[in-house]
Amino acid sequence: MKKEQLQETIDFLKSNGITNPQIGIVLGTGLGKLVDEIEIEKEIAYSEIPNFPQATVEFHSGKLIYGTLSGKKVIVMSGRFHVYEGYNLWEVTYGIRTMHGLGISTLLISNAAGAINLSYKKGDLMLLEDHLNLQGGSPLAFKGANEFGNIFADMLEPYSKKINKQLKEIAKANDIQLHEGMYASVVGPQLETRAEYRMLQILEADAVGMSTVPEVIVAKQLNLPCAAISVLTDECDPKNLQPVDIGEIIAVAGKAEPKMITLFKELIKIS
Repeated sequence: MKKEQLQETIDFLKSNGITNPQIGIVLGTGLGKLVDEIEIEKEIAYSEIPNFPQATVEFHSGKLIYGTLSGKKVIVMSGRFHVYEGYNLWEVTYGIRTMHGLGISTLLISNAAGAINLSYKKGDLMLLEDHLNLQGGSPLAFKGANEFGNIFADMLEPYSKKINKQLKEIAKANDIQLHEGMYASVVGPQLETRAEYRMLQILEADAVGMSTVPEVIVAKQLNLPCAAISVLTDECDPKNLQPVDIGEIIAVAGKAEPKMITLFKELIKIS
């Protein structure tokens, strides 16, 4: 049933002119301005796509955008899905399977995250090198999942070393500070307690967020090379914890976003 649903979604998008995208991009919280750089050919609201989940978070716009960026055909999820919205992990990762079915060969992901590593600061970027799945589930743990590929996906290299190397070189050439680190993915939507931040420090996480890991696991099942960048929007020091203002998080993400856009655009040029 899931395979038929997915095929219906893919066929609908192809019939609407979305053909042969090379690169799929997922835009995280407060990170929608990359869309302004795209020569848009097609824009379809999630609500119009058969079987597609709906974005419910106010700062996620909820549309699929197809066009040209840096000379390549791209498809962009402007608005992603989270477990905390009440979605199951099949729904959270539905967009990744859809973009893969349309033909992408590279997946780029962005997210907003909190800095656990106290040497990383608000507004910095972090390239994901590894992750901790603390969401309590797997997007490959459902009946019939092996129809989509090996459910025992090898997570030795969840993020492409080749793409990460290219991103680090681009960052250096453009004088952009790009940390590299380990991302912990939690369910949310509540922020962490001081005790939870201390736990994450003990686990050697560098940043914490509520997304990305399910999408990356599915990309591995599909043998889809991927890279992910976190925009660090707050500093999570359990000894000096301040109340979190979501408005400020969105503002910090917006200020740091041009750096991320530069990295993605330059990477796409050479992909």
